[in-house]
Amino acid sequence: MKFIKTEIEDVIIIEPDVYADDRGYFLESFNKTKYIAGGIIADFVQDNISKSVKNTVRGLHYQTGEFAQGKLCQVIIGKVLDIAVDIRFGSPTFGKYVSIELNEERHNQIWIPPGFAHGFSVLSDTAVFSYKCTSVYSKTHERSIFYGDKDLKIDWKTDKPLVSDKDKLAGLFSDIGRDFEFRK
Repeated sequence: MKFIKTEIEDVIIIEPDVYADDRGYFLESFNKTKYIAGGIIADFVQDNISKSVKNTVRGLHYQTGEFAQGKLCQVIIGKVLDIAVDIRFGSPTFGKYVSIELNEERHNQIWIPPGFAHGFSVLSDTAVFSYKCTSVYSKTHERSIFYGDKDLKIDWKTDKPLVSDKDKLAGLFSDIGRDFEFRK
């Protein structure tokens, strides 16, 4: 299992060991001891799965306060472009983002700690996306940033995004609250 640092501190790519043969494959999708050794210290309390069609864009979502979520994301079927935007005020990478293709062939994952907005776009005909969260969902603490925000300049790899009405009405990056402060 490989834990790969990204250009944004604390966001980590995970490449699990996959054991394949003519029957299929086996992999550990999570092992607390190995993840702690890889720098991911998290207590996961909720697992989520979504299924989406090609060109779907979900996000950019985050939660605040005691319900701020760290997320361990992976694709079970298909492929997505996964995005993590640093929203920690005072961070040297504030407003920057990590972009990675997660897919069923590589079985790769991304760890996104609290203090990041998260979203993804579906690159395959369909995708089943799974993620573990460090806090439960709270509608009151939920926030969104408009996926097409011109300040972020995210290339979602689709010309025809399918977006929920809620995500179409999300606020701008320049208007986010100071919910997260960077701490070294």
